[in-house]
Amino acid sequence: MSKIILIGANHAGTAAANTILDNYPENELVIFDSNNNISYLGCGTALYVGRQIDDPNALFYSSKDILSAKKAKVHMESPVNRIDFENRKVYAVKKGGKEIVETYDKLILATGSLPIVPKIKGLDLPNVECVKLFQDGQKIDKLLNEPDIKNVAVIGAGYIGVEIAEAVRRRGKEALLFEALDTCLANYYDDWFSKDMDKVLADKGVRLHYSEMVQEIKGDARVKGIKTDRGEYPVDMVIMAIGFKPNASLAGKDLEVFSNGAYKVNRKQETSRPGVYAIGDCATVYSNALESPAYIALATNAVRSGVIAGHNACGTAIESSGVQGSNGICIYDYKMVSTGLNLKAAEKAGFTPLCTQFEDTQKPGFIKEDNHKVKIRIVYDKNTRRILGAQMASYNDISMGIHLFSLAIEEKVTIDKLKLLDIFFLPHFNQPYNYITMAALTAK
Repeated sequence: MSKIILIGANHAGTAAANTILDNYPENELVIFDSNNNISYLGCGTALYVGRQIDDPNALFYSSKDILSAKKAKVHMESPVNRIDFENRKVYAVKKGGKEIVETYDKLILATGSLPIVPKIKGLDLPNVECVKLFQDGQKIDKLLNEPDIKNVAVIGAGYIGVEIAEAVRRRGKEALLFEALDTCLANYYDDWFSKDMDKVLADKGVRLHYSEMVQEIKGDARVKGIKTDRGEYPVDMVIMAIGFKPNASLAGKDLEVFSNGAYKVNRKQETSRPGVYAIGDCATVYSNALESPAYIALATNAVRSGVIAGHNACGTAIESSGVQGSNGICIYDYKMVSTGLNLKAAEKAGFTPLCTQFEDTQKPGFIKEDNHKVKIRIVYDKNTRRILGAQMASYNDISMGIHLFSLAIEEKVTIDKLKLLDIFFLPHFNQPYNYITMAALTAK
């Protein structure tokens, strides 16, 4: 029997907790979390704010009561402020100021990530909000109910920023989307895709301010405007959505860290200290596309890492098979999915990448209903022919296709292997010359 302390109980932490409690009930599990809730699906914030779903409470899938019923000892609103690794002790402070000290045999760090906030003037003004916690979504939702909130600046055109901009428009407000790069979603998609999403946003009234650096949030008692390197704009509210960084300051001086400060872990999620594991957004993952450690903050990666750490902490040795960073987005019904590296990322990583692409309708032309165009691009290495990534987009739901490419990257499949892949045909579903097949056949 071991005593395991888990610090953090969102996606990675909840997965680790359930793995331990369901499979190894002989162990003692103590959980600390600084928040007052567990397992919030932050990817649903924009859906709630945009009134695409009715009940924000449906975005939770676990709770203190659920984990306590499985015999975990759960301390909510109890941030850990110190870890004594030599004596295996954790020090936390409960709401109200009481200190808690717990010893451990094994330790799992699941402290997640923090919003990236630029060092600009005006961040402390009322009506400046970040998007991360359940409480953040509640604040944004409440502010959008106010009639004098008319113009909303969203800073950052990654996934969160684009989704929040859509939500703001769905609430009948003006949305100004600011991004330092010249297109949205640039970390995941090449311009051939992201420019299409730019058009979707613009057609729905989102005002795109790309290639602009925000320099200052202006106001006195509240937000009154945004100043960039290209001009000033009157706004009543600012939503920061630049991205996230690992929340790894608690033990960053005691453990080996990655270039961005995330805890470095092996395939068992173990850190540089034996018996200490790190999972989720505070830790690295192994990228099969890069064939090296990387930082990819996704809930799916977090859950898998929690399962792996839970088993290893309890004595069952299993290893991660690595990740591809598979992801997707749906804005005004336009769906984009990707996995692995886009062309720009592959070049930056040192590959000599090539790409092949194809565009056609999902089904034969004689199918008139629900038959939209599909775009696909496959990125592969010129020298090894190994598939490095793929991107797909359509108003049809083509999301399941990206799973094929995720497995292809993991298994080091070459582009040539796809050319005669057995892909079924039926007019209700697809074309006899499938766009995946056609993209592979036209590869250089």
